[in-house]
Amino acid sequence: MQGENLRENLLLGMGNPLLDISANVDKQFLQKYNMKENNAILADESHKNLTGDLIDQYKAEFIAGGSVQNTLRVAQWLLEKPRVTTFFGCVGTDKYSQILKEGAQSEGVNVIYQLNDTVPTGTCAVLITGPNRSLCADLGAANCFTIDHIKNPANRKLIEGAQYFYISGFFLTVSPPTILETAKHALANDRPFIMNLSAPFVSQLYKEPLMQVMPYIDLLFGNETEAETFATEQNFGTKDLKEIALKICKLPKQNEARSRVCVITNGHNPVILARDGKITEYPVDVLTREQLVDTNGAGDAFAGGFLAQYIQEQPLDVCVRCGVWAATQIVQRSGCTFSGKATFQP
Repeated sequence: MQGENLRENLLLGMGNPLLDISANVDKQFLQKYNMKENNAILADESHKNLTGDLIDQYKAEFIAGGSVQNTLRVAQWLLEKPRVTTFFGCVGTDKYSQILKEGAQSEGVNVIYQLNDTVPTGTCAVLITGPNRSLCADLGAANCFTIDHIKNPANRKLIEGAQYFYISGFFLTVSPPTILETAKHALANDRPFIMNLSAPFVSQLYKEPLMQVMPYIDLLFGNETEAETFATEQNFGTKDLKEIALKICKLPKQNEARSRVCVITNGHNPVILARDGKITEYPVDVLTREQLVDTNGAGDAFAGGFLAQYIQEQPLDVCVRCGVWAATQIVQRSGCTFSGKATFQP
């Protein structure tokens, strides 16, 4: 599948490039590091031995990761045309950053990293317990991204040439000024600005920068726990996901000519899409427990599938179906990985 309107640098993403260190563990290992099933947290002092223990005690895999980078990798898989997507993020000058870059570039992403000589490349411990996954990110150099990177003339040219912008909520922990600058550029040029709630802690601990950027968001992704947490923090007074999606759409918006779209995934339950005061639900493919290998990356894959169609101006129902298809493929493999040719049919 290759749309005639595809070109290089059509979609520009920004986020935290992380090397995933992934392994199947027991629940005692989760408890040792005070982690919960199906949650995402930032590493603190109590997690300093986590990746070492993961590598020493379990069969850990190294996979190029980071939420936005994963999304762009999946989108490229579906698009079949290299460099339609561009990725900005910060890494260290070490072997981990080389693994990351080579992995993403080999899958078609145009990787433009900001380099940091003093801080190592970020990692994400992925603890898999059955069908559940828990993430603990040590941002490392990813935390050192600065607005200087998008002011570099060559990179500025890429921003000016991009038609769509996708940024994770995780990036709010790193460089809100970069996000706002990009959001304002998107608004001034009437180009879609897309974000993801990413994790419950983003709505809780980074509420102020999130709400600063919210008026610029044209399309927002989130899962059920992220949406519920956002609703609680915003005093929506409801835990009903459909109501939450509608309320998110009604939040103040800069570009009133472009209706905000809110997409909430909910595990094996239907995907909820809100737009113009209406809710549409889309069924997902329910897998058996045996088919379900690793849910890590399911949300990233959904966004990648959705955006692969969205940037080709396909109808929203096609975008959602492609998101569901992509997520279904990814969860049947370990990590956010894929192989062969993408066989989605619009």
